[in-house]
Amino acid sequence: MNPLRSAILAAARSDRLRSTIAAAPPTRAVVDRFVAGETTADALRVARTLVDAGCAVSLDHLGEDVTDAAEAGRAVDAYREVLEAVAAAGLADRVEVSVKLSALGQGLGAGGEAVAYEHAAAICAVAADAGTTVTVDAEDHTTTDSTLRVVAKLRETWPWVGAVLQAQLRRTEADCGTLAGPGSRVRLCKGAYAEPESVAYRTADSVRASFARCAGTLLDGAGYPMFATHDPVLVRVLTDRLRATGRDPATAEFQLLYGVRPDEQRRLVDEGHTVRVYVPYGTQWYGYLMRRLAERPANVAFFLRALAGRR
Repeated sequence: MNPLRSAILAAARSDRLRSTIAAAPPTRAVVDRFVAGETTADALRVARTLVDAGCAVSLDHLGEDVTDAAEAGRAVDAYREVLEAVAAAGLADRVEVSVKLSALGQGLGAGGEAVAYEHAAAICAVAADAGTTVTVDAEDHTTTDSTLRVVAKLRETWPWVGAVLQAQLRRTEADCGTLAGPGSRVRLCKGAYAEPESVAYRTADSVRASFARCAGTLLDGAGYPMFATHDPVLVRVLTDRLRATGRDPATAEFQLLYGVRPDEQRRLVDEGHTVRVYVPYGTQWYGYLMRRLAERPANVAFFLRALAGRR
């Protein structure tokens, strides 16, 4: 793994560094680039702008690794609030939500998985009433089996629940085959967690190659693949593959992060592709920001310029 990426991911676990960065006024410029804001109103404002520009949206209320049951309950309340706001704004046909099970209590000891399922089910019920969908995010490899079990159980009632798979994990090509059935919504991303070599590919080229193989498996299946990548090589491979197979563009989509390559978002929309922008919001932005910085050196340069007071 790139030493800079390793250092940034280690920083994501430092409470001391979190406090230092949060206290630096220029940090706001960086946060505002990648995070919609802290409130439901902020999330709806950004979602409306993106929808008006021809994009779909997935809203993520930031939070993870919850160890308090009350905090997990508050996450459910936040999703209920934003889903009701999405419906009231008439955006439900273009705006869904993404949830992390660790924000819903997955880590609460022996019964954490059951707690996370109940909370996720409550969110899915509200989403169904609103007329939209839910995608369950992937986290580090130690949670993968638990997360996929929860997704499978949720799909018994709400078959539209989306799963997320990470191409950096060696198991993912097989998981893509398992999840490529009719109607199955699967987001494929590279992965943003520091993982051991025993379970993950560790070089950029090997992760890219894995992504391409996994994407091929999903495209050969009968599901609805969602390709979450900003890698221009992979975007070109995927658009060429879609054209070559004659697959209806409406049966797959590209997903890009809020604040990253907005010109590419517009280009893909103009070419007729469905583009969904992943929009995080909320006060728990630190871990998310660190993972975004770890993904691209250009993001680190932007961050350092902001901290130095040069916008």
